[in-house]
Formats: sequence, structure tokens, C-alpha cells
Amino acid sequence: MKKVIFIALLAAVAIMPLSAQQFQKDMGAVNLGIGVGTVLGGLGTGRPAVTLAYDHGMWDIEDAGVISIGGYFGNAGYSYKDAGYSQKWNYWLVGARGAYHHHGFKSVPQLDPYVGLMLGYNIVTYSSSGDYTGPNSYGSGIGYSIFLGSRWFFNDNFAAFAELGYGIAVLNAGVSFKF
Repeated sequence: MKKVIFIALLAAVAIMPLSAQQFQKDMGAVNLGIGVGTVLGGLGTGRPAVTLAYDHGMWDIEDAGVISIGGYFGNAGYSYKDAGYSQKWNYWLVGARGAYHHHGFKSVPQLDPYVGLMLGYNIVTYSSSGDYTGPNSYGSGIGYSIFLGSRWFFNDNFAAFAELGYGIAVLNAGVSFKF
């Protein structure tokens, strides 16, 4: 069944017209992604990070691109079990971000490359059960991120995206909706 769904989605994307407009002032885009790799934790087994980001085009930079501002939300978690005890970590990252969307690829309007900065707050929850006697203070705090990403628009409103950077995950990929 999974193969049938994957093939149907692949076929739908393949027949979509490849026309799109570059990211502009007053446009908004929402990214919904899955992330892998992290520097927040990783002991034991983890679930992939889930990310949600919003960008809104605010300022034109004379034929060079657009500066956007927006928000970010991400979640990841890990668990570890050993003889006699278990531990769980849950990370929530909420942040404000800004990005520069480059318009240098005029012959490829489907491409939206961008680079940006994020300032956020990482909320950490920790729990353990059983006979664990080690450290158990994992603090929340302010953090920052530098990221590099790109969207590929299959039509005017739907895209795939990938971002590389320091955040809830090192690599995020998923879908993006522009409006």
C-alpha cells in the first residue's frame, strides 16, 4: 500500500506544470518538514524532528532578492532504557527567523535559495524512572541558528524544501506552501 501511495504522489508531482514565481515581497510561505541529525541529544533512540516554519517577504533588495521574517517551531525527543531504569528527553524549539531569498537564478524561477538567522528558545523536558541516580538537570535556554535552504516550486503554490543548519535538526526536508 505504501508503494502505491508513493507512486501516486510521484506521478501527481511529475505531471504538475513547472511554472512558479520567485519569492517576493508580501508573499508568505509555510514549511512543514521532518528533520534528522541533532546536537541537542541523541542518547538511545529518537524520533525524527517535526518542524513548522513561516516566512513572509518584507523588503525588496533591488533585483537581488527579498528579505523575509517569520517564525519557527520544532519538536524532537529521545528515550534511553537500561537495566533497571529509563530516561526521556523532549525538546521544543520556538523562534523568530529572518532570511535573504536570492533572485540570481532568473532562468530557474522555480528555485528559491535562501540563507538566514534564527533566534529561539529551546524548552527541554526530562524524566526518568527506575534506579537512575546520575545527572538529571537539563536546562532550557536561548539559542541561535544559521541556516541555508532552498525550495523547488512545482507550481505557484506547492514546493519541496530542504534546510541545513543548527536547530532542532541539522537537516530538515518536507513540503512548502506559498500564498
